[in-house]
Amino acid sequence: MTKADAIIRQAAARLRAAGVDTPEHDTKLLAAEACGIALHDIDKAMLMGDDLNIDAARFASMLERRIKREPLQYIVGHAPFRYLDLSVGPGVFIPRPETETVVQAGLDWLATQHIDSPRVVDLCAGSGAIGLSVVTEVPGSHVWAVEVSAATAEWTRRNMMQAAQSHCCVTSNYHLEIADATSPYTLAPLDGTIDMVITNPPYVPQSAIPEQPEVRDWDPELALYGGSADGTLIPERIIERAFGLLKSGGLLVMEHDVTQGDRLVAYAQHAGFVNAATGKDWTGRDRYLIAEKA
Repeated sequence: MTKADAIIRQAAARLRAAGVDTPEHDTKLLAAEACGIALHDIDKAMLMGDDLNIDAARFASMLERRIKREPLQYIVGHAPFRYLDLSVGPGVFIPRPETETVVQAGLDWLATQHIDSPRVVDLCAGSGAIGLSVVTEVPGSHVWAVEVSAATAEWTRRNMMQAAQSHCCVTSNYHLEIADATSPYTLAPLDGTIDMVITNPPYVPQSAIPEQPEVRDWDPELALYGGSADGTLIPERIIERAFGLLKSGGLLVMEHDVTQGDRLVAYAQHAGFVNAATGKDWTGRDRYLIAEKA
């Protein structure tokens, strides 16, 4: 066994040299995984000067992957999102904290509507973060999730099965469809019956390729780029599809890039939505469109 502080210090120095933004945090998380203990146990061991009973080979392998800028979440195989711990890996978009803000906006609206068994659609489901959060947090809700990539949908199914182990409602109330979320034929039988569409579509401008290797080289392009130079092509098509799905008085909540707020509000109004506005994330940046169908 080796002193915790020495392990973390030496490994963090290697990550820092590789350009990783949070070397100490990442090293502690990798060490916790390699030891089979919680992150706070690593902090405690460092504070007390204790040894770590670590799987050295596994830790070294994970560290090398992180040095190559593979996302931390892919290496450990999971990512937290609200009350869920989602399985992730190559081929699925890693859920971000800012999307939790988008979900909260939708849940807050549902709470004010007092709808029995709300009907919700999650377009561009990815890992299932949004739709599974809704179905596990809103009693009686029914969620239809749409994902275009069959490979990504395998991750959605995996997370659906995991969530079902602790929330029996998932099995009967969460429905996954592999289809194009922008197509008017997708979920067409549900047109005019949905209370809320909540979505995190691809929206990164093709003219603004991310600088971070973890995003640029690892996130699936299908889940990243919005289909045009300014990234609004796919979000605009999502607005149109959401309008068809929603019933009168229904709500669209859609994440977008910080540069796209004004354009997407205007587009939503043009598409027939009312009370369209831009919501901000926890950092105060324009983050999502919220619009009501008249």
